[in-house]
Amino acid sequence: MQTLLDTEPRSEPASAPRKTRRSRAAFEAYAMLAPSILGFAVFLIAPIVVVVVLSFFEWNLLSDPEFIGLENYRELAGDERALKSIGNTFYYVLLNIPAQTVLALLLALALNAKIKARNTFRVLYVLPWMAMPVALGVIWRWVFDPQYGALNRFLGLFGVDGAAWLTDSTWAMPVIASVNVWQFTGYTMLFFLAGLQAIPAQLYEAADVDGASPLYRFFKITLPLLRPAMLFVLITSVIGSFQVFDTIHVMTAGGPAGSTATLNYQIYLESFTQRNAGYASMLAVVLFAIIALITLAQAALFRKRTTYDFS
Repeated sequence: MQTLLDTEPRSEPASAPRKTRRSRAAFEAYAMLAPSILGFAVFLIAPIVVVVVLSFFEWNLLSDPEFIGLENYRELAGDERALKSIGNTFYYVLLNIPAQTVLALLLALALNAKIKARNTFRVLYVLPWMAMPVALGVIWRWVFDPQYGALNRFLGLFGVDGAAWLTDSTWAMPVIASVNVWQFTGYTMLFFLAGLQAIPAQLYEAADVDGASPLYRFFKITLPLLRPAMLFVLITSVIGSFQVFDTIHVMTAGGPAGSTATLNYQIYLESFTQRNAGYASMLAVVLFAIIALITLAQAALFRKRTTYDFS
């Protein structure tokens, strides 16, 4: 009689252990990704969904939300303060982005050259970005104070009457933009510098052999190969500019006469001053849509990428 010990084990398909290993590897991968996925869902996706839903409600943060459909969006068409804040936002972006991008690129070109103490200069230019925006706002508010500010006192030494920088609607927004340009230019410069250092040196050597001028090298070699860095810089800078808040809140609080109240600052006012969370959520959705459209336009504009074959 054949015993159990004499029976031969049934052979499993060769693919079974492989499938088991793949399943185990997939489980381990998802287990390690779970905290990040959970955090992404809870702290990013869920708030976006909540804001979109709240944009269809009227809610004063105290009573129960009341569903009003598209009424908040219809009200936006006649809201002069909100429409002005949208215009202020675009004005700030147009003041900030071109100046910041051009200055950062010029600094990167200068610090990419072989000059003395260039590493020290790189650190010095990045230091403003490391400071807290609120602290910088307090300092610059004192600098631009029309009566006791350092700038007007300095101009007074030469008999020049300084402007009312932060209380004049003509100057307030350019002053805020200049402060942010000063703070973030060094940070932006780092990405251009990384892009410049990734360009093969033999391209410039070949251009020198051909007798190319510096301008020709810049427009035919440097700028085309900086396209990926330029795209990243423009997308991140534009998104950050549309979300400006700290500097405005500290230096002008949206004044004078709402001339520096950007859309992001108007969302704050509607939420915590007017207690109109539903309307503020609608403005947040509008801000998100504007940023998304501009980001898509930038990605389409920079879709073409320049490469050179060295084979």
